[in-house]
Amino acid sequence: MVRAGPGQGSDPSARVNRSTILYQPATRPWYGMLNSSRLYFRFVLVIFLLVVAGMRLLTGQAASADHAEKLYQSGLADLKRADLPGARKAFEEVLSLAPRSPDAHNSLGWVLSRQGEVDSAISHFRTALKLKPNFPQAAINLADALVQKGDPATAITVAQEAVRLAPKDSEAHRTLARVANSAKNQDLSIAEFKLAIELEPQRPELHDELGAVLAQRQEFAAAADEFRQALAIESRYEPALLHLGAALLAIGDAQAAEKALASAAELNPRDAKAQFYLGTALEENGNRAGAIQAYGAAAELSPDEPKILTTLGLLQQRSGNPEKAAESFSKVAKLTPDDAEAHNNLGLAYLQSGKGDAAIQEFQHAVKLRPNDDGFQGNLGIAYLQKSDFDAAVKNLTEAIRLAPGQATYHYDLALALKFKDNLPGAITELREAIRLDPQLPDPYYTLGITLWQKGDFPEAAEQLRQAIRVKTDYAEAHYTLGTVYKQMDKLPEAAQALREAIRLQPDFVGAHTNLAAVLRQMGDTAGAEEESKISANLSKQSTSLQAATFATNSGKRLLTVGDVDGAIAQLRNAVRLAPNYALAHHQLAMALTRKGEKSEAEQEFKKAKELDPSLR
Repeated sequence: MVRAGPGQGSDPSARVNRSTILYQPATRPWYGMLNSSRLYFRFVLVIFLLVVAGMRLLTGQAASADHAEKLYQSGLADLKRADLPGARKAFEEVLSLAPRSPDAHNSLGWVLSRQGEVDSAISHFRTALKLKPNFPQAAINLADALVQKGDPATAITVAQEAVRLAPKDSEAHRTLARVANSAKNQDLSIAEFKLAIELEPQRPELHDELGAVLAQRQEFAAAADEFRQALAIESRYEPALLHLGAALLAIGDAQAAEKALASAAELNPRDAKAQFYLGTALEENGNRAGAIQAYGAAAELSPDEPKILTTLGLLQQRSGNPEKAAESFSKVAKLTPDDAEAHNNLGLAYLQSGKGDAAIQEFQHAVKLRPNDDGFQGNLGIAYLQKSDFDAAVKNLTEAIRLAPGQATYHYDLALALKFKDNLPGAITELREAIRLDPQLPDPYYTLGITLWQKGDFPEAAEQLRQAIRVKTDYAEAHYTLGTVYKQMDKLPEAAQALREAIRLQPDFVGAHTNLAAVLRQMGDTAGAEEESKISANLSKQSTSLQAATFATNSGKRLLTVGDVDGAIAQLRNAVRLAPNYALAHHQLAMALTRKGEKSEAEQEFKKAKELDPSLR
């Protein structure tokens, strides 16, 4: 069996078949909750508070002062139009005329910081403060720039000076709050945000950012209250809607979260975080199709974000679309080529899609990156097992057991590999060890029953099959096989009962109808036998849906995995009849025929599968 990822837990819904439980992390990234510790750092340009009249005194000539003032006003107008290059040019010209203007240094520094030239911006902010020590706006901008540079310790000192210079300025307290949060001093951050709110209680962004810090402290209820306060002030404030939805998700109120996040996504459809969290809420509320759509929108908006693509891929996989999952995981693997989990996820999607060679390549990459990861070794062993490379499968599964000897699923998968190598004693030993380690796994009982049946030990085989049914009462294949064993034990009434139960659980189980017809014929019930034979023959005419073919293919794969080749062929032939253009059914039928030695027909089926889907090898 194949597992999910270390420390992440297995995902039962991601099963390939009964013989494999995928080793895959059920990742749901907390997508930088509210921009993590940086919170929306914005450089403060208090346009209407800048003092430009003083520039005349700094130039020394009235004409130069007038020209400098006009240039400065032109730069401010450029900023209002978001024309940073134009503003930069204007402010640089101002400084050529008035090199000692603190306002021009501050404004140019702000533009440079927005253009990513942080060191130059810091230099201009420091010059502005040197020329005008009582300049809180420059101190605020300098503090923010220092955080951007990665120096929060110095930034706190500067922000505290800004607060000293302007104790009644909410923006100064807000800046100190943000800087303190970046320095992981959340107590100071919360205190300063509260002071800022006392000074200007009607600013929604202050409530929103305070809520963000509270959310980082896992105080989600208090955070949600702040986000609601922001929305009470401005009902269409998109950041607060986004953050409220994220906090409600953390609290566990997915219904209310979906409502808030849908509003956020409607207000700003290009907000990747809103789309991502909306997808999370929709998934929590059971709307997988809507969640996939939202995750897909987030991935389009942030195509280089591996966490979004991983979450999308996992849900596509759980929704039965491994081909789409492989597309998502392939992008992740390209973005993060040294991430072993990314290659493991891609390998699993390939394995589910029937692309065994591609799966092996990805698992090998994962193992190379993390050779001591038992899950990756086990997955590689499963891929070899499904490709019928039993020697390689034994090697990797043995290594997985060495790394994690108490993992029952590895013993089970090793038993399958040994069984296919005709090492029945070794297989039986491993199956019994799997049962000892985890008595609630149905598959080891079932496979042990199959193995003992093939050895001719019918009573013990029947007992193991009954144990499989005890653990999993709706195990159609176990009921079918038990009926077949009873038939060979000449326990015809018991056989008929078991086969009827298999049919009740899986009405289109061709092999069960065929065997029941034979049992009824032996019991003298000619009419019943003819009816079952007729049902078996007409099953393909009753349904031509791909869903039915997929079900039959999966059943055939399970039967083949545990060694019931004839039963697998019957199911896979039925799948091909139900959906003649279903490539995977032809591919699996070819593998079953190969196992039986029917090489000529197997080659035809392999050829047909490749014609339908060239990626199948």
